[in-house]
Amino acid sequence: MSHRPPVPNHNEWRTGWPIVFGAVIGSGAGPALFQNLSSMFVPGMTGEFGWSRGAVAAASGLGFAGSLAVPLLGRMVDRVGVRPMIVGCMVALAAAYLGMATMRGQLWHYHLLVLALAMTVPGTSALAYGKLIAARFFAHRGLALGIATSGLPLATLLLPIVLAEVIDDFGWRGGFVALAVYSALIALPIALLAIRGTAPQLRRAALDPLSATGVTAAAARRDPRFWRLGLTGFFVNLGTIGFVTQLVPFGIDRGLTATRAALLLTAFGASQVAARITFGALIDRFAPQRIAATVAFVSALGFVALQWRGLALPALALGVFFAGLMNGAENDLFPFFAARLFGLHAYGEIYGSLIVIALAGSGVGIIGFGALHDWTGGDAAGLAAASAALAIAGLLFAGLRERPAQG
Repeated sequence: MSHRPPVPNHNEWRTGWPIVFGAVIGSGAGPALFQNLSSMFVPGMTGEFGWSRGAVAAASGLGFAGSLAVPLLGRMVDRVGVRPMIVGCMVALAAAYLGMATMRGQLWHYHLLVLALAMTVPGTSALAYGKLIAARFFAHRGLALGIATSGLPLATLLLPIVLAEVIDDFGWRGGFVALAVYSALIALPIALLAIRGTAPQLRRAALDPLSATGVTAAAARRDPRFWRLGLTGFFVNLGTIGFVTQLVPFGIDRGLTATRAALLLTAFGASQVAARITFGALIDRFAPQRIAATVAFVSALGFVALQWRGLALPALALGVFFAGLMNGAENDLFPFFAARLFGLHAYGEIYGSLIVIALAGSGVGIIGFGALHDWTGGDAAGLAAASAALAIAGLLFAGLRERPAQG
C-alpha cells in the first residue's frame, strides 16, 4: 500500500492519551503476562506434583490450541465492539487463574486452564486496543502503539519482585490468586474508565488516509504479505516465548537463587519497554521493515551471547535484555503493519488470524525449549534454535514490501 508521510498532529496526544493509558493497563494484565511469569510457578508445581519441566512446557504449549478461535473472536471485535470483548475476556482470565490456584495434580487440568487463558487474547491485547489506537492516531500511530503495548513489559518488569514475595509467603497458589485479583479488580476497571467514549473515534476511522482502502480478511489472506508477516511472528515467538517460559529455571541452572533468577524476568521486561517505545517512535519516521529486521538480528546475537558459560548476573541480564528486544518490538510492529498494510475494515479478524500464526510459534517454542532441555540436559540447543529463529524473522521483515492491497 502506498502511503504519504503523515502530517504531525500533536492534538492526537491531547485527546487520545487516555486510550493509550487504558491499553497499557489492560493489555499488561493479559495472558501473555502469564507466559512471561510462568517460570516463577514451575518450581512449585514440579515440586508438589512431580511434573517434569518438559511436561509443564508441553501442557502450556498445547494450550495455545485455543488461539484457533482468535480470528472468530477478532471478527466479534469488529462486529460487537471492543468494550464487551474486553470485559468478557478479563473476567474469564481471572476465572482461569483461580482455577489454577485449585489444581490438585492432574496435568490435563493445567492444560485446560492454559487453553482458557489463550481464549482471552482478543480482549487483552492489541487486537482490541490496537483498533482503538489505529482509529485515533494517524501521525503518531507507531509511538502510540509502542507505548500502549508496553503494558505487558512494564508488568513483567514490576511484578516479578512482588509476585516472588507473594509466592514466598503464600505459595504458588497464592501467586495465581494475586494474578486473578490484579486482572479483574485492578486492571479491568482502570481500562474501562480510560476507553469510555471511543465509539465515535472508530466511526471516524474511515477518514484515515492510511486505512481508507482497508480490505476484507479473505482478501488479506490471499496476499503473500499476510503470510510473510505471520511467519515473522511465528519465528519471533518460537525463540523468545519459548525462552522466557524457562527463564527462572535457566537462571537457577546458571547458579542463581530463585529470587535472583527472577531478576532475569525484570531484564526481559525492561527490554520490552525499551523496544516498544523506542522502535515505535522510529517506525513513524523511518522504513519500518528495516527497523524490524535490525532489531531481529540484534536479538539473535543476544541469544548467541547467552551461550557463554560462567556469566554473572549482570552479564546474564544484559544478554536477556538484548535477546528480548525483538519480542518487545514485534508486539508493536504486528498491529502497526496489520493496520498499515490492510486497513481497519476487518482489522480484528486479520490481526486475529496473524495472532494464530504467532501463537503457533509460541506453542512450538514452549514445547521445544522444555523438550530440548530434557533431551540434552542443558539450554545450549534451545538457545541456538532461538538465535536461528530470530535471524529468519529478520530476513522475513527485510523482504516485506508495501504496495496497494487488492480486495
